[in-house]
Amino acid sequence: MFYRIVAPAALIASVGLPAVAQSTDFPLEVQNCGQAVTFDAAPQSAVTVGQSATEILYSLGLADRVSGTSVWFSPVLPEFAEVNAGIERLADNDPSFESVANKEPGLVAVQYEWHVGPSGIVATREQFHDLGIPTYILPADCDTKDNTTGGDGTRTSAFSPESVYKGVRELAAIFDVPSAGDELIAELQQREEDAIASAKELDLPDGISAAFWFSSADLEIDPYMAGQKGAPGYMMSKLGIENVVTSDEEWPTIGWETIARADPTVLVIAEMDRRRFPADDIDKKMEFLRTDPVASQMTAVREGRIVVMDAHAMSATMRTIFGLETLSEALAGFDFGA
Repeated sequence: MFYRIVAPAALIASVGLPAVAQSTDFPLEVQNCGQAVTFDAAPQSAVTVGQSATEILYSLGLADRVSGTSVWFSPVLPEFAEVNAGIERLADNDPSFESVANKEPGLVAVQYEWHVGPSGIVATREQFHDLGIPTYILPADCDTKDNTTGGDGTRTSAFSPESVYKGVRELAAIFDVPSAGDELIAELQQREEDAIASAKELDLPDGISAAFWFSSADLEIDPYMAGQKGAPGYMMSKLGIENVVTSDEEWPTIGWETIARADPTVLVIAEMDRRRFPADDIDKKMEFLRTDPVASQMTAVREGRIVVMDAHAMSATMRTIFGLETLSEALAGFDFGA
């Protein structure tokens, strides 16, 4: 058996309905991931490169400004399914530079610096800026993070939801809907506090540990496991759980023999629509855990203490708060007896 909770989808109804009393003073200069970006007025259109940027704009009531999206891991939040269906998806994964630029957006909103950055696989920021298209990278991917180390980067200090809230606040200011940003942040903060409080009420034994498995490039090689300082590390630290992976890399590859020796109390595995790697498929993950001679012997697997979590919650996004809720509720349903 394993434990799955679908993260609560609906945000409060008032989110995305900005009050007219607040407005942004333009021109607005934003210091963003090492660059100053100036806006003379609110952008009238945007293309998103990353699901998190897409869902933040939707949550701010700005879906009518979004002309194209890309880089999807999971289905859009249910409350945005209808509006999202009417917006062009440029690519499920990485869009081309041309497909983004051809939309002539007033802003390119980006989740990961490795998509649009110094070595961006879509483009550099300068390529867009040379066309007069400003870019904004979510601070959760560059604040307290070194993206020059290769792969998914290395956290220089622990992730905090404050970097997500900073992104919400700044995008709300850029699009001149600051009240909507304040309301969304307040809702997320309340859900965060409630999840932590619920876990503290549980009579959990000392020494609970966990490992987060995102995916594997191949099921026969070392998996991508969550490092100490990313979003999963934040979830574990807030709920009093030890991460058996000690690396500060965002998603280091760790051998199953090493994970099995650490023998985590709980195993959290990512569920996603993306199919870049074989282990993106949750059914293949579960089959591997049942049949692999090493992984199948871990206590978490034998005792059925497996949590299936939305993959996007494992990244530094507003869905991280939903992941915190998922893990908190899962702990309440597990038997930690000897």
